[in-house]
Amino acid sequence: MRRATKLALGLIALTLLALLALGALPQFLGGGDVYVITAEEVEDDPDAADGDALSSQQYPYVTTALEDGVSEEYEDDRFGIKEWFTHTPFDEMSALAGQVPDAVDDEGRIAVESDGTTYRVELTRVDDA
Repeated sequence: MRRATKLALGLIALTLLALLALGALPQFLGGGDVYVITAEEVEDDPDAADGDALSSQQYPYVTTALEDGVSEEYEDDRFGIKEWFTHTPFDEMSALAGQVPDAVDDEGRIAVESDGTTYRVELTRVDDA
């Protein structure tokens, strides 16, 4: 085998190994703050986002919060690297705020209507205490 071929194959193998490592990396990152999305029932809001149209695959944290009152926990990492590789509740909140800016109040909470009930959805940091 020629030297250039060996070099090319080695480079391809290293690239694949690096991509594999990046895919596994987020599960090992953690140790930062823990966040959840909470949904609190409120009075009707005419500007509320349509929660029935949200996909549970695209918005897993928000849809879980609408069903159960609180989403699964998301543990941030200390360095801000994890957000580059994983789906976060921050992504969902900014996407909803971008789609329906009138539904966002002064405190960053978003009005979402689901099954005829209006909720105020909020990203909350979970305290250790």
